[in-house]
Amino acid sequence: MARQDLAAVIVPRADVHQGEYVADADARLAWLTGFTGSAGFAIVCTDRAGVFVDGRYRVQVRDQLDLAHFTPVNWPETRPSDWLREALPQGGRVGFDPWLHARREIEGMETALEGSGIGLIALEANPVDAVWPDRPAPPVGAARIHPEDLAGESAAAKRARLAAALAEKGQAAALLTLPDSISWLLNIRGSDLPKNPVVQSFAVLSDSGHLALFADGAKFDDALRAHLGSDVTILPPEALASALTDLEGPVRLDPASAPEAAVRILEDAGTTIARGPDPAVLPKARKNDAELAGMRAAHHRDGVAMVRLLSWLDRQDPATLTEIDVVRRLEDLRREAGILDISFDTIMGAGPNGAIVHYRVTRGTDRRLEAGGLLLIDSGGQYADGTTDITRTVALGAPRADAVAPFTAVLRGMIALSRARFPKGVAGAHLDALARQFLWAEGLDFDHGTGHGVGAALCVHEGPARISRAGDVALEAGMILSNEPGYYREGAFGIRIENLVVVTPAEAEPGRSLLGFETLTLCPIDRRLIDMDALSQAEIAWLDAYHARVRAALSPDLQGADLDWLVAATQPLA
Repeated sequence: MARQDLAAVIVPRADVHQGEYVADADARLAWLTGFTGSAGFAIVCTDRAGVFVDGRYRVQVRDQLDLAHFTPVNWPETRPSDWLREALPQGGRVGFDPWLHARREIEGMETALEGSGIGLIALEANPVDAVWPDRPAPPVGAARIHPEDLAGESAAAKRARLAAALAEKGQAAALLTLPDSISWLLNIRGSDLPKNPVVQSFAVLSDSGHLALFADGAKFDDALRAHLGSDVTILPPEALASALTDLEGPVRLDPASAPEAAVRILEDAGTTIARGPDPAVLPKARKNDAELAGMRAAHHRDGVAMVRLLSWLDRQDPATLTEIDVVRRLEDLRREAGILDISFDTIMGAGPNGAIVHYRVTRGTDRRLEAGGLLLIDSGGQYADGTTDITRTVALGAPRADAVAPFTAVLRGMIALSRARFPKGVAGAHLDALARQFLWAEGLDFDHGTGHGVGAALCVHEGPARISRAGDVALEAGMILSNEPGYYREGAFGIRIENLVVVTPAEAEPGRSLLGFETLTLCPIDRRLIDMDALSQAEIAWLDAYHARVRAALSPDLQGADLDWLVAATQPLA
């Protein structure tokens, strides 16, 4: 910093693809600060360093930081521009790696810093890498074909469809920077990142349908190269910069995800830039019939594994188990169900650990289960045909009395969202309050979104739609989202109930077109934690119907004590 006359440096969680999950080689924030959450960033000055995290990580960040050197900062309540103005009252140069920040992010920060004397400086080399002596090598995981019977459409047809849309808008090419978009478009899957079956890559799609794929050639065997065909050219990642220089415009790119460095290369070359969303994002989010069939099949197998876990858990003395014991049991059961990998690090929060929204158990935090406590289980699997994500909060024996009311409020919110019908054009922001209303009535809330998009045998977190106050993308038929309200009492317990839902056409009067949700997840909800007197007849009817569906679907694949448990757990509330 001193050699470059920098007053501060920004260290984001992101990699060059702006991904939520990063390879070990790109985990700069974790190496520097110790914070391992999936979102956040640090700003390091010569006399202070702030680590900015949202409501999901307020508890976790305090446990992971060395507070003598790093200060947690509540974000987005505190904007980085405001923090910098206070930290650098005389102004100064703030360095950032332009490959790790999107154009829109940099533009927003520059606007917020106007008049402060603080300038953002794009660095040629990342300063963290300069002091990271044992930085791991970038991943070179083998790629594989995602079969067309699961994809529902050939890669050539997808390329042609997106290329025609570019041509219609008069755009010569599109820069694709999101690995899940590229993996979906080419019907390939990868192993560069644990739990996220994407091929780390960039791509340029031309209006002719030809695609230049910038990825390590060692990832692709002969069969996969044949699958990609002659209209896909594989080039090394380091060839991207020169390829961008040679492009003729207009070139479409998404300012919300395209790296600032790539945008600057195009600008320096005088290439016309057409701002617009990644052309694959919306088509990928609208699952076709084959993708939905695969997701339903994956959720069926996953439901069997979850029932076997919960049945086993109820037969154990809680005091003989720790969180890690239950994680291992669940992952063994999912392997028997056919997972390729888990879809994210399993959250297994007993008692107060359940109040850490994105808790990840380690040997140092592994907590023994206690009778009368709660256990929050948020987990999922990556199957060849689908991706799952489910949360259940269960009582370990007789439930603690103070957990029943908030559990019931969370359940009622989840049911309200499950039953929602809404016209086309409605976005997640319009629906978010449905899941919070019963918590709000009790003066309670939760500090995360109600739902995120989910990929089909892809990333468990997928854009562009979400159910949150910031969800401004209209929901469309075929989109899969999570429905996961929660409540967290720090130092005591956490509650979250999560099902995945798919947007489907709903019944409406003649002349109107409405949408609703079909629930994909198949697993009982703990009846012991429900205050029956608080539920309406409609809510009871919904839960009884859901449990009857779960029982009918999963019973043929269970036997003995597991089947007995399922039958008991899905009895009508009445």
